[in-house]
Amino acid sequence: MPRPTAAQLAYGSATVVFATVAMLLLSGTTTAVGVALIGVAALALGLLVAVTLPVPAARRRSTYTPARPPVPAERREHSLRR
Repeated sequence: MPRPTAAQLAYGSATVVFATVAMLLLSGTTTAVGVALIGVAALALGLLVAVTLPVPAARRRSTYTPARPPVPAERREHSLRR
């Protein structure tokens, strides 16, 4: 598995922080279970954001496979004589 880029780490972390603050403010929960559920939901959302962030073109794997170099004429003739 490739290592995450700096952008993936930054966007994922920012998403966790802002999602946690927003959900805590909007829900108004005061129980430990509610805060824990919001924290888990924010972590899941941050992970989703970090994983779906596009990977730079330089880190993508190429499906290109180079063709074999042509066989010299001497080798072709030699292999046909056998």
